[in-house]
Amino acid sequence: MENNGTIIQLTGVSMKWDRRSVLSDVDLSINKGDFVAITGPNGGGKTTLLRIILKLLRPTSGSVRYFDPSGAEVRHLSIGYLPQKNKIDSHFPITVRQVIASGLMSVKGLSKDVKSGKVEEMLKLMGLEKHGDNGLGEISGGQLQRTLLGRALISEPSVLVLDEPLSYVDKRFERHIYDMMEQLAGHTTIILVSHEMTTIASMANRHIIVDGSLHICHSGSHYAHYDCCDCAD
Repeated sequence: MENNGTIIQLTGVSMKWDRRSVLSDVDLSINKGDFVAITGPNGGGKTTLLRIILKLLRPTSGSVRYFDPSGAEVRHLSIGYLPQKNKIDSHFPITVRQVIASGLMSVKGLSKDVKSGKVEEMLKLMGLEKHGDNGLGEISGGQLQRTLLGRALISEPSVLVLDEPLSYVDKRFERHIYDMMEQLAGHTTIILVSHEMTTIASMANRHIIVDGSLHICHSGSHYAHYDCCDCAD
């Protein structure tokens, strides 16, 4: 099979909730090395699309397929996922360190010492060295967001999926996230969702508006208000 660089392929994907159409007949190819920025109005289907891409949600119709670098279809990809903070139960009895360490669960062959070292490095990178033993209910919203980002990054995934990564973080750490995204974009496929686009979206090579269906914007289009003139269904 010839490999055209596609690693995720959505074909004819539709999703309905209680007979209400959330997504309709979505076709989308994501290629290795893409930085895809997704925006759209609240309720337009952004998070639903992400969950379908991640195979956390089965679409009402259509298919989601993953491919390895040779073009062979595979069941799983190495994916790091940052969910929206409001999807997390902050009262669950788990520490910041344990949450970040959970991002290594699927990584095989690492010794306990190596895993521990990676967790400590990520705590430092996220500015959470003093909070490793705190429970989720003992930290701020911004610190929880950094904890979840650390979990998504620690396995050095080939695909990074970020749902509203800048929520709750302060301006200083927002700049730190920009720097990390610039470094990751060279070797990681990134799919980023935000209801409002910021500096981070200017790094993307593909811009997509989700409002029931997909609108693909040409690189460089201005689409903060979902009205870029160079969009096509």
